Amino acid sequence: MKSVAVVLAVLLASQCLAVRPPPRRTVRAGSLSFSQSFKPSKVDLDLCKFCIDFSQQAIQQLLNIILQVGVVGTCADLCQALADKTGSQALGVACNLLCDIEGVKEFVNLIEKADLDPIYYCELLKQCTIKDDGDAKITSLSVNPMSGPQGTFIIDVEYESKNGTGTGELVVDIDTVDGIPLGQGFITEAQEAGKYGQKISLKAEPNPDCDPTQGPCESFQPGNYGVRVAICNGECGSKHPHSQIYDQGMTNFTITG
Repeated sequence: MKSVAVVLAVLLASQCLAVRPPPRRTVRAGSLSFSQSFKPSKVDLDLCKFCIDFSQQAIQQLLNIILQVGVVGTCADLCQALADKTGSQALGVACNLLCDIEGVKEFVNLIEKADLDPIYYCELLKQCTIKDDGDAKITSLSVNPMSGPQGTFIIDVEYESKNGTGTGELVVDIDTVDGIPLGQGFITEAQEAGKYGQKISLKAEPNPDCDPTQGPCESFQPGNYGVRVAICNGECGSKHPHSQIYDQGMTNFTITG
């Protein structure tokens, strides 16, 4: 009965967390969305994605609570403080599920050790697959259409792995005409050896909800736009163990006037 209750709690919390999934990088204008083609992963990930979704939303808040409050008595105390601080009971439920795995002392130690790296944190919690001998090679990278007016552009990435991959990230960065940073990272699940494809949809038009008082807003002026893609084990650019860049690729597209 306990295992059934845990599964139900995970499903409930996952659905609540999925309502507001955080991007790995802030996109100030336009939008990037992610879909997977080719064969899906067959690796059993258990709570990996659930853990990462939780960590992306909660790890900074948990660090703040630990710094402000100091020693926390139980998982229930810590996770209730998180729920109160964020106004999200779903985060409180997820926190309790993950905290109970290691106990509150180790849970806190791992938060501090992970240093805001959600993938590494979930690897430390033994919820995500670690594979240090993995690989991935980009075999094709293109944008459709290659040239066109403001609108939706599809970035198509194909890659092959001979040994399989660990839990990681696919990062897309756009070199804009006006130099405003635009990019996002997407979590990639551990995969077996094989061929894979990812499609990233870029809505290349001004975002009416972008607030210029909060930062620059990309206007997608006519011109040439560079596209840089990285496939990584762990978080791209992380200095933590089990992190590396498998491969990188570049292409471009043009927005016409």
